[in-house]
Amino acid sequence: MKFQIGYRTIKTAAGTAISIFLAGQLGLHNFLSAGILTILCIQVTKMRSLRTAWDRFFACVLAMPFSALFFELFAYHPIMIGVLLLFFIPTIVMLNAKDGVVTSIVIILHIYSAGHVTKGLILNELGVILVGIGVALVMNLYMPSAEKKLDEYRCKIEENFIQILREMAGYLRTGKSEWSGKEITVTADMIDGAKSMASRDVEKHLLRTKNIYYQYFAMREKQFEIIERILPLVTTLTLTVTQGEMIADFLEELADNVHPGNTALIFIEKLKVMKVEFEAMELPKTREEFETRAALVQLIKEVDHYLLLKSSFKGMKKGTFVNERKKLEVN
Repeated sequence: MKFQIGYRTIKTAAGTAISIFLAGQLGLHNFLSAGILTILCIQVTKMRSLRTAWDRFFACVLAMPFSALFFELFAYHPIMIGVLLLFFIPTIVMLNAKDGVVTSIVIILHIYSAGHVTKGLILNELGVILVGIGVALVMNLYMPSAEKKLDEYRCKIEENFIQILREMAGYLRTGKSEWSGKEITVTADMIDGAKSMASRDVEKHLLRTKNIYYQYFAMREKQFEIIERILPLVTTLTLTVTQGEMIADFLEELADNVHPGNTALIFIEKLKVMKVEFEAMELPKTREEFETRAALVQLIKEVDHYLLLKSSFKGMKKGTFVNERKKLEVN
């Protein structure tokens, strides 16, 4: 495995050192625990960081009255730590703050080791908590952009769409194909990965609730489902007819115009014209021709649905998107 130092590692290392230094400068006891809190609160997204920080802060604060109750009321004994946790952990889980269990146990052990609950001890623990969590939140203000990687996903998915459409066009013309179909599996995996990354990118920004790339990949996912329905339909065609060649021409033109912009309405109109031309043609003379043309009519319906999905997407510029907020205003 390649040795690599990522941005999260850098933030964790720097944040830990800063929190320990600050806690020490403030004269806090158990100041090293501030570093532990920082390590646990560094997350991959800002939203997740906020949620985790709140869970840990809430759990740590709640741990103090629990500790005072059990230790002061009963005894400072190892058995009481176990008894306390039997009640404390289910309470934290019930209050939907389970991410704070580990950090709160650190606070419980601090109080246990002190042997007596005092105002000074409580204030000291609050200081450790605030420094550790606060530094982590500050470090998490920086999140690297995923735009470049998302745009790479977009380009590769579009290239595969182009290849698939051209292969279908070729088969409609000749009834033969040596295509392996590998783009199908690859595209499905890439769409899943792209949607997942776009979803995480939303959480990296506190004020962003939408991601135009996520909307784009969701649209491509629905289009890809249509392509998966079309492929078996195309491969069942055994007869080459004029209508099939017309659709092949249309698919090739469509392949030449696969991009993040929105020109779907142009192709929808062209498809309508082609439907009218089909209706004006002579009726099929054989059963095989009838079945082939019926399949082609179904194929046109699927392509129409494919285009309607794209027409509902407002489109975006090629390359990494510029000023995403302005683009989101269209939705």
